[in-house]
Amino acid sequence: MEHFNPLLQNNKSPQKFITIGEIMLRLTPPNYAKIRMANNFEASYGGSEANIALALANLGVDSTFFSVVPNNSLGKSAIRMLRSNDVHCTPVILSTPEETPTHRLGTYYLETGYGIRASKVTYDRKNSAITEYDFDKVDIYALLEGFDWLHLSGITPALSPNCQKLIMDCLKAANEKGLTVSFDGNFRSALWSWEEARDFCTQCLPYVDVLLGIEPYHLWKDETDHAKGDFKDGIPLQPTYEQQDEIFHRFVDRYPNLKCIARHVRYAHSGSENSLKAFMWYEGHTFESRLFTFNILDRVGGGDAFASGLIYAIMHNYRAMDMVNFAVASSVIKHTIHGDANITDDAQSIRNLMNMNYDIKR
Repeated sequence: MEHFNPLLQNNKSPQKFITIGEIMLRLTPPNYAKIRMANNFEASYGGSEANIALALANLGVDSTFFSVVPNNSLGKSAIRMLRSNDVHCTPVILSTPEETPTHRLGTYYLETGYGIRASKVTYDRKNSAITEYDFDKVDIYALLEGFDWLHLSGITPALSPNCQKLIMDCLKAANEKGLTVSFDGNFRSALWSWEEARDFCTQCLPYVDVLLGIEPYHLWKDETDHAKGDFKDGIPLQPTYEQQDEIFHRFVDRYPNLKCIARHVRYAHSGSENSLKAFMWYEGHTFESRLFTFNILDRVGGGDAFASGLIYAIMHNYRAMDMVNFAVASSVIKHTIHGDANITDDAQSIRNLMNMNYDIKR
């Protein structure tokens, strides 16, 4: 039976959204403890694509998640969490030991930073179910049927060759079917090298409509002579408006299929206090958001909250400046919420923050 999202009652979801990726078990020592000090862990579930589906579903968007998890208590618990947040999980494959021999759900451990001590992630996700499944058995065109928007990230193709093929097949099928495609490069150094990431993610760019982040991609000054360097060489992590505007235009000149490019910029004052702002190229212009400074409860998933905020704002036809400010405000709110995802069921609360209105609501 198809899962029903009660949040869609009296709320016309403008588009049907699907995302594809891995969901993992997250284990966190409580009270900012380090792993070597911990004698118990808080369990939750997360993963970049799942986080975005969760955030959009809580805001009333018709959201579906596709993945492969083992048909055991861990895999079913992860899916139960998604369903409890009104994410459609009908396409998810509960694999057998024959289909995924290692038969495991990926896990990661998070040491939450405090003050001058930064957060730290340790992965235990090798040979997870999604990396061992044969996706040639999946009809990608049927999987994407009836959807308007597909979101993918650079994390899933980093997991294994079969996941790379899955992502590329999905991009090509979505392009043929006319879906809006968003893509977040989301480089993870623990999963593959910088050059591997750039080589693969650059191949994705011709199929993307909405690009999150400007790395990891090749943007060669001369495609026939790479020795001349990349246009992004020397651009600081916290660029000026003029520097970011130039890079955006270089991307659009090379890939005219891009309809929107956005990236957030982080200023880390300590492990507990950051500032965020964002740049966005849209309809020929570069926009710069407000700067938000805030204390951090849980930083993981901040980039995913930015992506979900931007997707929501585009779906609901916000004005350009409101799009980029809503996206940053979504990320800021996520930093105040435990867990991977921005579980905020009230878009107005994000708009209040977007407008820097902090007064009590009653």
